[in-house]
Amino acid sequence: MFSDTHFHFNILEEESRQSVLEQMAANNTFFGMDIGTHCDDLARRQKLALDVISKIADEDKKKKAFDMYYFSAGIWPAPEAIRDRKNQIIELERQLKAALDNPNHFYKKVVAIGECGLDHHWNPSGVDGRCESDFDQELFDGEKEMFLMQLDLAKKYSLPVVVHSRDAFEGTVECLKDACYDNGIIHCYSYGLEEAKVFLDRGWYLAFGGGVTYTKKSKMDEMIELLRYVPSDRLLMETDAPYLAPVPFRGQKNTPLLIEHSYKFVADARGISVDSLNETVDSNIRKLFSC
Repeated sequence: MFSDTHFHFNILEEESRQSVLEQMAANNTFFGMDIGTHCDDLARRQKLALDVISKIADEDKKKKAFDMYYFSAGIWPAPEAIRDRKNQIIELERQLKAALDNPNHFYKKVVAIGECGLDHHWNPSGVDGRCESDFDQELFDGEKEMFLMQLDLAKKYSLPVVVHSRDAFEGTVECLKDACYDNGIIHCYSYGLEEAKVFLDRGWYLAFGGGVTYTKKSKMDEMIELLRYVPSDRLLMETDAPYLAPVPFRGQKNTPLLIEHSYKFVADARGISVDSLNETVDSNIRKLFSC
């Protein structure tokens, strides 16, 4: 129940980590993906997850936690990473190879590159984003280059990509076209129906999280139209925990345990049961990640 394709376990409150995994195991969660954001965080995140799971006393829950837990490895488009992108990519691939070559099966469970992409909300991006006065051409171009480098890395290792795209639809599509690689998830989908059609036509999955529950009444018909348009075989769910807690917990720290509220919102919008949505999401996860 309630698979979560995007959470940041290392940022969850320390005292809640074990209980979150125990409850996910009790819920028979099929899949949870711990998302990377820094070139050198994979090994640390894997050790943290292994340490926390090992402390679970109930052997059945411990096994279920091991079985459902997966990782991505990627670099979020922070300015400091963009400026050091060549070294960042070298370290990212070094950690990826070390994990895939590790004799411990748990460390081999890296099934995606990301999150990576373009963020023209936070990054200075001129007319493409929030403020023309802080436009930085080098940062703007470097962000695209770092995204392309990670798309190439995903292609090299035949892995799906977890794409972060905020206020950067055209630039994101341009990079996907340049890389000739369309395999993965548009995480925390925040564009409209017409943009969704472009991503879907290229073969991408769209993942929805707590943000959909924030929809204003005046925009609800548009959101329902979007959620009903996405084909069943291209739909995924996520939390982005500890961010974007769904209503009625908006503004609080999010955890994968709150994802059921997003599932209910999306299921209701599509006119299906939560159980049916669960089956759909898990089926798509099996296909995308070969797990």
